[in-house]
Amino acid sequence: MANLHEAIRSIHDDVITIDGNTQETIIAKDINGDEVSINWTSVNAWTDPEQWKINRKREYPTYEDCIHALLDGGDTLTELQEKRQEIKAKYPKS
Repeated sequence: MANLHEAIRSIHDDVITIDGNTQETIIAKDINGDEVSINWTSVNAWTDPEQWKINRKREYPTYEDCIHALLDGGDTLTELQEKRQEIKAKYPKS
C-alpha cells in the first residue's frame, strides 16, 4: 500500500495536518483546524507518481557490485549497461 499521508495530501489539497497512521486512526485537518472528510476510495487507489524511482533503485546493482563484476571478470561494461536498460524499460518514468 502506498504511503497514506502522501496519498491524502495528493488528493486533498486542503489538508494541512494528518494525525494517525492507519485508515481507522487518521484524522486530517485543514488550515482552520476543521476535520477533512477523506475519500478513502481515491486514497487507496492512489499510486505514487515517483514509484518508478524507488523500483529502479531497488533493482539497480550497487556501484560496488558493478566494480566487482567488472574487476572479477563477471560482467562487461556492455552487459551492465544492458541490465540497466532492462530495468529502465521495466520501470518507465511516469
